[in-house]
This record gives sequence, structure tokens and C-alpha cells, in this order.
Amino acid sequence: MKKRIMQLFVVLLSIILIVGFSNTSTTQKIEAKSGKDGEVTFYIVRHGKTMLNTTDRVQGWSDAVLTPEGEKIVGYTGKGLKDIKFSAAYSSDSGRSVQSATIILDENKKSNVTLQTDKRLREFNFGSYEGDLNHTMWTDIAESQGKTLDEWMNEGTSPKDFANSVAELDKGRVKEGENWPAEDYDTITKRLQDSINEIARKESKKGNSNVLIVSHGLSIGALLDTLSEGYKLPAGGLKNASVTTIKYKNGQYVIDKVGDLSYIEMGQK
Repeated sequence: MKKRIMQLFVVLLSIILIVGFSNTSTTQKIEAKSGKDGEVTFYIVRHGKTMLNTTDRVQGWSDAVLTPEGEKIVGYTGKGLKDIKFSAAYSSDSGRSVQSATIILDENKKSNVTLQTDKRLREFNFGSYEGDLNHTMWTDIAESQGKTLDEWMNEGTSPKDFANSVAELDKGRVKEGENWPAEDYDTITKRLQDSINEIARKESKKGNSNVLIVSHGLSIGALLDTLSEGYKLPAGGLKNASVTTIKYKNGQYVIDKVGDLSYIEMGQK
């Protein structure tokens, strides 16, 4: 009798252990599947004012260093962002963006990140108009549409129409080997969207995180347009060193603040 009781006890113990291990394994699998990516908050900064900005020249893929005032204002933005802990920092590979991002990160003592550059975050490429006077390019666009410059300026134009107009005009101006052809809007928005999607997916794996991106005025506007079709920038566009915040979670983007100057104001205090 004692032998049979002992045999039953061994059988019951075996069942309990098997069930216990099975439940543990199942729980671990469920937990692994239920783990979700974190929310990413992008702090997208337009670079500081450059020497080509001050001379009112076309500045897309062409480049210029920041002016002393441009450095100072970006420094204010950096001070305003100094308490944000960034998990990563990205910039276009244009010198003015790299310079601006470096100034911002130098002010930030909470982040230990290495700046990564991505040419997909560059400004629009204006082809043969690069370095020319803005007035020349704008006049050519207006005339191609049968308008005076004043009429064209007063009516305004979307970033899409602007980019496509320049790309079409550039076809008759570009010289092989001297300029990269001007980009049309689809080319521009595709590279920008590919970049932010790649960054968002990568950084969300780290959990909730903040990411710094330094790019360019028109490109930031075009990016907003891809995330919310038809999005219109504030009158006058994005100011140098302004901050635009976008939140990303589970494949969805939400535009928060656009062209925010409060970080400059905080940095001035």
C-alpha cells in the first residue's frame, strides 16, 4: 500500500512540474509578443543662419558656414534643449547642419551621443540655381507661369509647385558634370520619408526616447507635408534655429509643435 501511495505521489509531482514549466514558457512567450516599441519624440531643428542666407542666395545642396549671430542663436536653442536627454542625434551632411547640431549637443550635458549624418536630410537641390540670387530663381519661376514676380510672390506657392517648377526650369540650364540636376518634389519627399521612417523604427526599439534631428527649412516643411498631406507652414516659414516636434509610435506620426521659438527664449534667460 505504501509503495502504491509513493508511486502516485511521484506521478502527481511529475505532472505538477510539467504543467509548471509549460505555464512559465507560455507566459514568457506572451510577454515577448506583448512587448511594444516605445514612443519617439523628434526634436527637428532648422540650422542656424548662414552667410548665404544673409546675401539672399540660393542655398540647397550648396553650403556656407553660420554667421556669428547664427552661432549665437543656435547656442540659445541648445541651452533651451539642455535638459532633454537624447538617445540619438542626426543631421544632414551639409556643413551648416552639422555645425548647428554640434553646437546644440555641446550645450547638452544629459546626452552622450555621437552625431550621425544622413544625406537624405539635405535641403532641396536647386541644380544650376545653386549659389545664384534668390531673385533670379524666383523671377524665372514667375515668368515661366506668365506672371510678374510681384504677382507670383503675392499669390504664394506650395513647396511641391516650387520644387517642380525649379526642376523643370533646370532641365534647360543644367550642364553635365557641373551641377547635380534639381530635384522634383517626389524625389525630395521620398528621401526625407525614407530617412525618418528608418530612424523612427530604429530608435523606437530603445523604448520611449528623444531624438535630435537638424535639417533645413524647406525640407522640414516637405517632411511635414508627407506626414500630414497638405500641411501648411506658418506664414514666413520656419525660422533659423526653431524647433519642430513630432511624436512617433507604432508606425504613426503626430505633429506636435511647428517652428517653436520657445527654446531660443529659454536659452536667452
